[in-house]
Amino acid sequence: MRYKNIRSFKVMDLVREAQKFHDTIHFEVGQPDLPPPPGVKEALLQAVESAHFGYTEALGILPLRQKIAAHYEREYGISVEPDRILVTPGTSNAFLIAYLLTLESGDTLAISDPSYPCYRNFGVMVDAKVQAFKIGPEENYRLTPDHLRGAKIDALHISSPANPTGTIYGDAALQNLINYCESENIAFISDELYHGLVYDRQPKSALNFSQNAIVINGFSKYFCMPGFRLGWMILPEHLIKPAEAIAQNLYLSAPTLSQYAAIEAFDYDYLDFVRETYRSRRDYLYHALKTLFTIDAAPEGAFYLWCDVRQYSDDAFAFSHKLLHKLHIAATPGIDFGENDTATKLRFAYTREIPHMREGIERLKAYLRSQ
Repeated sequence: MRYKNIRSFKVMDLVREAQKFHDTIHFEVGQPDLPPPPGVKEALLQAVESAHFGYTEALGILPLRQKIAAHYEREYGISVEPDRILVTPGTSNAFLIAYLLTLESGDTLAISDPSYPCYRNFGVMVDAKVQAFKIGPEENYRLTPDHLRGAKIDALHISSPANPTGTIYGDAALQNLINYCESENIAFISDELYHGLVYDRQPKSALNFSQNAIVINGFSKYFCMPGFRLGWMILPEHLIKPAEAIAQNLYLSAPTLSQYAAIEAFDYDYLDFVRETYRSRRDYLYHALKTLFTIDAAPEGAFYLWCDVRQYSDDAFAFSHKLLHKLHIAATPGIDFGENDTATKLRFAYTREIPHMREGIERLKAYLRSQ
């Protein structure tokens, strides 16, 4: 049975275990601790008062799709018709739709190793072969056409910024990869969920280089709305109708109240504050942790640091449990993200205030000095 090949997340067991301690220092959970933009709550209450309790059309309400289209014009200089935008219940549903659009049973989905574990699991769900290409510090944890040459691939899924490494694809790297995929008739799927959380440069969307790309984004990270369960995808014109049909059958429509609330999420003054808050946290935690562990992935975006702990343990999974039970520090074991040199890795998320993280660093320093 197919479900037997779907892997659970080790971090979720750790999250449950961490709740047992009142003083746990949380580096494990990849969700923002900041509230949504202020207008979101008001819009949500107004949607309740207006009794917006019914379904919407599968594509999502037009005012929200217009706001998303305006966001792409503002941030990337790209003109996107609202009818090319599909609003989804979180980005996970968008991944599944993208795979159903681009993969037949037995086709090959290419991902990187390490990468976000849902990609592989959704590939299994649609009966695709999942080929994970090893990436490392030599190419700054980015896939290149050289990785893919000679392999039979039907769809490629990348993320930029990436979870767990925080690395991004620069303009030339993205252009080269898209050009290769188009020349080989490989569907290109770009997960851009952390795009607002890029700290040292202005990232380009895959849409800047190809209107054939499937681009996925959402409200859970940069917009600080994880519990609203709302994402979106931008599709080539020929895939809009098939995607709409899949959405109608899969979930009918995204949560209505969340859609109305998200209309007010595009508050760029507040979003600048969100980005600068996480930039400060990144700078603090990166400089603190690199004196304790090896960090070979440049933390350019998202809110993660990918740390090698092999100087203390060859088993980061066991090490993460030791940190939790001895120090009440929770960090995500690397094996959740693949098999390529992940057994000695921990992912640290900077999703809590600096004083909270500082306490964790002091506990870590004292413990590691005693080893």
